[in-house]
Amino acid sequence: MSPAEEAPAPKTHDPEARGMRLVLVLLTLTVVSGLIDAVSYLGLGHVFTANMTGNVVVLGFAAAGAPGFSVPHTATSLGCFLLGAVTGGRLAARVGRGRRRRWTRLTLVGEAALVGVSAAVAFAWPHSTGTVYALIALTGYAMGLRNATVRKLGVADLTTTVLTMTLTGLASESRLGDGTGHRSPRRTASVIAMLAGACLGAWLVLHHGLGLPLAIAAAASAVLAVVASGRE
Repeated sequence: MSPAEEAPAPKTHDPEARGMRLVLVLLTLTVVSGLIDAVSYLGLGHVFTANMTGNVVVLGFAAAGAPGFSVPHTATSLGCFLLGAVTGGRLAARVGRGRRRRWTRLTLVGEAALVGVSAAVAFAWPHSTGTVYALIALTGYAMGLRNATVRKLGVADLTTTVLTMTLTGLASESRLGDGTGHRSPRRTASVIAMLAGACLGAWLVLHHGLGLPLAIAAAASAVLAVVASGRE
């Protein structure tokens, strides 16, 4: 065998592999979703800006005249979320066929900026009527942008904002159901991440107002924008 045949093949550099795996990124974003929905539901008049399934139900409550719910608030959240999703779809069309790492990081930069502005507004004008609509609009748009990207990335069982199908899969495909439970750790981690984010967010809202949890959410998204990779 010649020396050339004995030499190992040179390692190829994969830019997508640099940084934190998408599974960990999306689990962290699930914590952020819990933070943001704690802010919106507890501090902005019983409206969700990350969980649109709950928001549609809330809109029905508000339309029926149930006390404590607002049609304008909920409609603003839904509308801005959809606008954010449209933006995410356009971004995917432009850069989604390239490196997932770059595309993911661009989305996270946008989310961090939008949530960061919402934190600044909450700190500067905590008791203004306009602040409620500004926070709903900014966080709703950010969550729409992120959800469009997460949907295109297609990482199984990690939507970052809703858990209904995750919980269904956790139960129905477990060893007690009709599966092997091979995805149970990921699904369980997603549920725990959302619960942890909601618990932390609720505590912060109740004891420190709306600005601090939003600032933490923005900082987390900004860090992920720097460290995210393109590999699952």
